[in-house]
Order: sequence, then structure tokens, then C-alpha cells
Amino acid sequence: MHDQYQPREIELAAQSKWDQHQAFRAVEDRSKPKYYCLSMFPYPSGKLHMGHVRNYTIGDVLSRFMKMNGYNVLQPMGWDAFGMPAENAALKGGRAPAAWTYANIEYMKTQLKSLGLAIDWEREVTTCKPDYYRWEQWLFTKLFEKGVIYKKSGIVNWDPVDQTVLANEQVIDGRGWRSGALVEKREIPMYYFGITQYAEELLADLDQLDGWPEQVKTMQRNWIGKSFGAEVVFDYDVESTGESGQLKVYTTRPDTLMGATYVAVAAEHPLATRAAEGNPALQAFIAECKAGSVAEADVATMDKKGMPTGQFVIHPLTGEKLPVWVANYVLWGYGEGAVMAVPAHDERDFEFANKYGLPIKQVYAATEQTFDAATWADWYAAKEGLVTVNSGQYDGLDFNGAFEAIVAELTAQAHGTKRTQYRLRDWGISRQRYWGCPIPIIHCASCGDVPVPADQLPVRLPENVVPDGRGNPLARLPEFHETTCPRCGSAAKRETDTMDTFVESSWYYARYASPQFEGGMVDKQASDYWLDNGGVDQYIGGIEHAILHLLYARFFHKLMRDEGLVCGDEPFRNLLTQGMVVAETFYRDAGDGRKDWINPADVDVQRDDKGRTVGAVLKSDGAPVIVGGTEKMSKSKNNGVDPQQLIEHYGADTARLFMMFAAPPEQGLEWSDAGVQGAFRFLNKLWRTVHEHVSAGVVAKYQGGELSAELKGLRFALHSAIAKISDDYGRRKQFNTAIAAVMELLNTYGKARTDDDAGRAVAQEVLENAVLLLSPIVPHAADALWSSLRPGTELLDQPWPQADAAALVQDEIELVVQVNGKLRAQIKVAKDASREAIEATALADENVRKFVEGAPKKVIVVPGRLVNIVA
Repeated sequence: MHDQYQPREIELAAQSKWDQHQAFRAVEDRSKPKYYCLSMFPYPSGKLHMGHVRNYTIGDVLSRFMKMNGYNVLQPMGWDAFGMPAENAALKGGRAPAAWTYANIEYMKTQLKSLGLAIDWEREVTTCKPDYYRWEQWLFTKLFEKGVIYKKSGIVNWDPVDQTVLANEQVIDGRGWRSGALVEKREIPMYYFGITQYAEELLADLDQLDGWPEQVKTMQRNWIGKSFGAEVVFDYDVESTGESGQLKVYTTRPDTLMGATYVAVAAEHPLATRAAEGNPALQAFIAECKAGSVAEADVATMDKKGMPTGQFVIHPLTGEKLPVWVANYVLWGYGEGAVMAVPAHDERDFEFANKYGLPIKQVYAATEQTFDAATWADWYAAKEGLVTVNSGQYDGLDFNGAFEAIVAELTAQAHGTKRTQYRLRDWGISRQRYWGCPIPIIHCASCGDVPVPADQLPVRLPENVVPDGRGNPLARLPEFHETTCPRCGSAAKRETDTMDTFVESSWYYARYASPQFEGGMVDKQASDYWLDNGGVDQYIGGIEHAILHLLYARFFHKLMRDEGLVCGDEPFRNLLTQGMVVAETFYRDAGDGRKDWINPADVDVQRDDKGRTVGAVLKSDGAPVIVGGTEKMSKSKNNGVDPQQLIEHYGADTARLFMMFAAPPEQGLEWSDAGVQGAFRFLNKLWRTVHEHVSAGVVAKYQGGELSAELKGLRFALHSAIAKISDDYGRRKQFNTAIAAVMELLNTYGKARTDDDAGRAVAQEVLENAVLLLSPIVPHAADALWSSLRPGTELLDQPWPQADAAALVQDEIELVVQVNGKLRAQIKVAKDASREAIEATALADENVRKFVEGAPKKVIVVPGRLVNIVA
């Protein structure tokens, strides 16, 4: 054993040994309980960042811990490899997205391996490879034939220069993020997954997920958005609309129908289109609405604008004519693209009515209360303590009474019905982009949309294409899209849209069970084993994926279940959402409101005596820089730390130890150079401690026999630590407290005399167990230390330590001694010492005598805890 801790040499040796022995290869072994641990797979962007390091270290710690506890562990890894970043990189670098992606995968794989993760690399999946997306296409065709996938026209953000659909976040101030062109709302045909067909099941099954954070489940419930209300039908006023027809709206508050004073429709609504004929001002406003965002979040915060159409609809209960307005806050494609407006009892409608001078009619009040526009927000949505007013025959009813009475009348008049609705919308998966999974549909003039037969899958994406930014290159690639109809043999055209990349990440967890299986999407036998007992046993990833990815994965699991591919209703039994890695930011003003962000490594920071940053200067010129606060590590703020540099300088174990010690997994982790150095110092201390012990000769660990009180105390500290740390890893998943407990144990060890035979045996026991307890977190150092402590044995073969109940029985206990409420000493007394003996020992303590002159006024003994002396 070398006398110095040399992380690079140690880590390379351990990783080479693990690879040689295929130490982490997972096989189905039904003699053991299985444990499937999965961290969300990365996008191959080029380099790992500290968020990756934290995420994958958490999963690795749990995997190694469970393996030591006798579980058959699967921890796989793969690549979420399709997506726009590869196309953007191709536009900048002039190389095919495939070449960029595969090069990044190779580099990042090397980085991941340098962390020493216990991954079964034989199960690696790459979503842009045909052997993966072939089965995605196969499932698409099955679901298309069943009607779960269908085609319809949808409203999208369209960039007329780049000729592509833009995500809402790619529209900046109404313009395409790359081209700068004014974005249009355009209605185009797209393919949709019918996720709403599973809305009720997705909502109800959240109650099964006891191992998920409540915050995530609440976010999903809100996204699904189940509501109870009614469909209300307004007849067209033929005199103003020029034709008969009906306007349908959905409302959760039909009880307020008597307070409706106008209706608002989306710019695309037929009533709006008809009204705009011969009305240039309305045409211009409709065009403005169509150019706006289609995101609900943006609509909620935008300035509410509208124009009257000059048309009216008939109130179904009063016969009153209500004006029809076009409003920018009503989205086409959400419900019927129309809302009934009740300004007295809806904040948005109230704002709009005040802006345009529309009537506000109060239909709820407390007894004798009159409407007060200044305080209406305090009670407009209340359902308790109010009764209906100004509602004719419905006056004096509470919420439930008004709801039921009004819906009953609407139903009787065939102008409405009670309805349950969901906020959730079907999932549009068509993307007018190249680097994605081809949609396996052939368009035939005679046969329509025909799914590609299974024996013709996969529809391969050509990988040698270099995008030029002018729309989807597949549409200009005849060798790709020109084909024949599989039904009639006529000339036909292949679909050139590709799938949303969320599709690939929705089922990858299942493919890991049998990644080389060529007979289907999954091998049912393998999936029944690895996904049994509620799916993946532990899933780990950022809370930013709480809604879309996790909801789509839950949906996909139910789709695959219904095709007989997987068992159970849910994909992930337990979910851990780790916090972000944050770091200080520094910048200088660059003019024009811009900031020149400076990496923390290039800055010298001044701190006060409490460690707070009070100033900073740039190392290169010594001049001040501005402290910008602590934020998530990012390229945009230039506050990231390169994991590779950290590993090369301090070793992977130091990086892992710091990440697990700096904060509990679910909390944000603030980067600290001092914390990294502290982790490195601790590993050096551990190494020196073991080296000092083994230099005197390896001995057998303590197996029994007489011990001094001091050695009994050391064994008590050891086995207390084992019990606590086992709970920290297993139930609490709080690795920072586990590390702190080992540190405290080593401090106790350092104070004990262990130079005789009994002491050496107890020392051997303490150090062996300390290494085992830390091994999931610092596996390389632990492997080397174990080889020195137990030559000829392998760390990976060792079980998790078990607390010795006998060692936890104390002959002596330690009590705190306070004098006038202040801590002055700690004393040890026999476990069964009398009150008088405890009092005498406390008063005899040298530190206590300094603060007690003569006889004390009172001595209070709290058994097993403390002695309080009133002097």
C-alpha cells in the first residue's frame, strides 16, 4: 500500500479490474430480489456538466448500496440522441447531425466511465439508431390502426423563413429565434397521440405512487386538470350572423350563467372569419392574434385585447342577445375556441369588460351585499357563504343549488349538459425537422394514409444529410420520400415529418430490459422480471421533467401494457428529484445593457468572517468584477465547472464525495472550491489512517473477548454509525449525514488507544466497516483500501455491514452537565448509576467546579440525558 493517496492511479486500476471482470453486468437471477435503478439518460451535447455528475452519482450510490444488501441490481445507461441541438450544431459546423452526435457520445461515455459508475454498458441504447427507433415505429403503426394515434390539423408557430414549426420557447418577441422572421400561426396536419383517452387513468393512478414527491404528483394533477362543469349552447342571432347555428362553450361555473354579458371567440373561429369579411380593422386584429403565442402560459400573462364582431348569440335561459367579441386570450383548439364571459365573477373577464366598457352583472352576493368593483377579487370565485342574486327564478341558491338547477334547465331545453373535462390535450408529435425518428406513414392518392408494414420497418433516417436551415431536408430528398403504396402498389410519398423526441424518452426504460432483442419492442420475459413490482424501483432526475417527460412515460407504459408488452400500470415505483447545482456568478458591464460573464475560476473572491462574498476581482488584471448572485450552472452565465478538470486534479471519488456531502439530494447544491478541497483532505486522512494501521500488520477484526471501557465505547460508536448510516442510505437517502457519521466515527477512532492486541482487532473492525460504509460513494478508494485491509478478497463481494446488537448495549452512558443553563461538561457514569452517584460525579468534574462555589442551590438529574446545576 502506497503511503500517499494517489487518486488517478487508484481509479484507473479499479476501473480496469471492474471492466475485466464485467463486475456490473446484470442478468436475470430470480434467486435474488431485483433492484432496477435508473437515472434519466443524457442528451449527448458534447460534455458532461455537474448536474450530470450529481444525478448519476446518486443513482450509483443507491445501486452499489442495494447490491451489497443482496439485490440483483440493474443500472443501465443510454443516449437521448435525436433533437434540434444536433441540427443547430450542424448548421454552425457544416457537418451531419449524426456525425456530431456519435462523436459526442464517445467522448461523454469516456467521461461517464471515469466516474466509476456501476453501469452495465452491454445494455447501452442510442435512440437515433435504427435498432431502437424501429420498435417505436412498430408501436406507432399498431396505435394508428387502433385509433390511439390519429391525424388532424393543429395550430402551430410557423417560421416562414426556416419553413419549420417552432416550439413556444423558440418564439422571442413574436419572431423566430434563429431567423428573426415574424412568426405566423398556421394550421397544418399533424399526428396526435390520444393521451386524453387515458386522462382518467393517469389521474387516478397517481394515488398508487407512494414513492413519488407530492410536489410532482400535484403538478401532474394540475396539468391533467380534471374539472366538473357543463357545456352551454348559445344559438346564433340570425339577424346579425346571417345564418343559423350554435356556439358551444364549456364552463366550470354554469351557476354564473345568468351573469354572462358577452361571449369571446378565438381569431380562427368561424364567427370571427365571417365578421371580418369587408372589415379591414377586424381582419388586421385577427392577423395580430394569429401571430401571437399558442402557449397557455403566455396567453395568461399577455395584455388582453379584443374587437367586437357586430354579431350576437342568444342567451339560452333569458333570450337576451349577447355580443360576440374576438379576443386574443381565447385559443383555437382548446375546447370550442369560445368562452362565455361573466365579468363580475372572473378576473380575466372583469379586466376585459372594464377595458372595453362592457356590462358587469353580479349574480352572487352575501346577504344585502352590493357589488364593489374595488373588492370583488376577494369573493368572486367563492362557492361558500354566498347566494345567487339578479338571477330571476334562480335567486337565493347556494353554489350547488344554482349549479344543479341551471344545468337541469339547460338539459331540458337541449341547450346544455353536465360534463367532465380535462385540461390535458392530445399530444401532437409531428415535427417538421430532419434529426428525429421518421413517422412510418405512406401517403397514397388512392388509399390515404397507410402505415408502413412491420416487415418494411425500420423506415431509416438517412444519416449523411447536412441541414441548411431551409425547412426539413427530407422533403427535398426524393430518395427518401418517393416510394410505393404497400396496399395498392401505386406511386406514393413517404411522410417527411419526424416524431417529437419526447417519444424516444418515453419508453427507453423498458428497452433496457432487453436492448438486443430483435423479436419485438421488448422481451416480455425480461420486462416482466425487471419491471415487476411497480416498474423501475428507483428513478432519478430533475424536477423540471415533472410534467411532460414523466407524464408521457406513464402514458407510454399504459400503451405498452395494453399491447401486452409490459406488466403493471406504472413505469417508476419511486422517484427522486435531485436539486440543481448552483454557483456564484460574476460579470462586468459590456454596454448596451449586456453583461460579460466571467467564470468563477478566473476570479479571486473576498469573504467576510461568516464566509459571505463581499467582493471579487479578476485574477488577470486585479480590477473589481460585479457579484451577480448564485444561479444554476450554465453556459449562458459562464459559471460552470468542468467535471473533467475536477476529476483529473482531485479524482472521481473527490467529486463524488463532495456532491453527496454538500447537500441532501433533493436540495440545490452550491458549488464550493473549499468544499471540494475539504472532500479531498478527508480522503487523504482516511488513506493515512488505514495506511498507519496496515503498516503495523493486518490482523483479524474483533470477534469477541474482554475489552476496556474505551474500546467498548469505540465499538459502540462503530455499530451506532452502522445502524444510522444504513437508515441514511436505505430509507432516508440522505448521503450527507451518512458521510458525516463516518467522519465522526474516524474522529472517535483517532482518540482511542488501539496499540494492544484487543485494540488492533477493534481498529481492524472499525476501519473495515468505515471503508464498506463509504464504498458506494467513493468506490475506487474503498476498493484499494479494502485490498490492503483484507488481502486476497474483493470489496465487491462484501455484504453491507450489520450493526452488532451486543455492541450497542452500554456499560457507561454520557451525560451533559449544565450550570445555570449553560453547558459546562460531559461526564460518563455507569448505566445503572444512582441519582446520588450521578450528582457526585457531576459536582466533582473540574470544569463544573469552576462555576459552582460551595453547595449548589439545586441539582436536577434527567436520567439518560443531563444534569442541571443551579449555583
